[in-house]
Amino acid sequence: MGHGIAQVAAQFGRYDVTIRDIEQKFIDNGLNMIRESLQRFLKKGQTSEAEMNEILTRIHPTLDLKSAVSNADLIIEAVPENSDLKKPLLREADGYAPPHAIIVTNTSSISITELASATKRPEKFCGMHFFNPPQLMKLVEIVKGAKTTDETTQTVLEAAQRMGKETVLVKKDCPGFIVNRVLTPALNEAAALYWEEVAERDDIDKAIKLGLNWPMGPLMLIDYIGADTTLAIAEVLQKELDPKFHPNTGLKQMVKAQLLGRKTGKGFYDWTQK
Repeated sequence: MGHGIAQVAAQFGRYDVTIRDIEQKFIDNGLNMIRESLQRFLKKGQTSEAEMNEILTRIHPTLDLKSAVSNADLIIEAVPENSDLKKPLLREADGYAPPHAIIVTNTSSISITELASATKRPEKFCGMHFFNPPQLMKLVEIVKGAKTTDETTQTVLEAAQRMGKETVLVKKDCPGFIVNRVLTPALNEAAALYWEEVAERDDIDKAIKLGLNWPMGPLMLIDYIGADTTLAIAEVLQKELDPKFHPNTGLKQMVKAQLLGRKTGKGFYDWTQK
């Protein structure tokens, strides 16, 4: 998600963007994916080569968190869906960031109020949930925490809209927000249908695409999102809301086997073949 958000901010928002990761190989991979994405825009005639090069000059990679955030106005955290990873990073970024900076999290389901508590600026903290891939998906959920001010919310709404996004405001911090609270149970049930051998993979995806007019089937969507991320969201919903959200055993087995979808090459589909 990080590379896609960086691209959207630089391409459509025309912001200067610093991307930071923990290893150079991750940064290199992210920059390569940004270049590949921009090449697709170029081939479709949606950008020019000069514009593409200009976008790339606005993206600055670094391994150093302090240099990444010390002059930032808006800090977007997009690490994996695990509060034990997010909280220490948010705490460290908060210590380096200027007082006026707003910090947002791209979490899919974790409590905004909980993550904000890792910082000393909960009033300048909210959720900014992009959808995958950020370069193409128009929606951003803006989620208020218990202490998020209206001024912070408005600033983040305007930043998202400058990036060309449609926004919805989640007024109350709740697990899964709007989309994932509705979507995750549907994805979980699709995985259950597959592992219970009720129907073949392609028929499950075909049924939902044609019957519910989804642009892609639920099993393919799990592969795009990542089985690990889907599982993490389901577990948050189960823990925070109701046992009825318990994730399917087959989905858990896929995560244990690292059959996560596109990110590992195989999930419900084989992504190693073009």
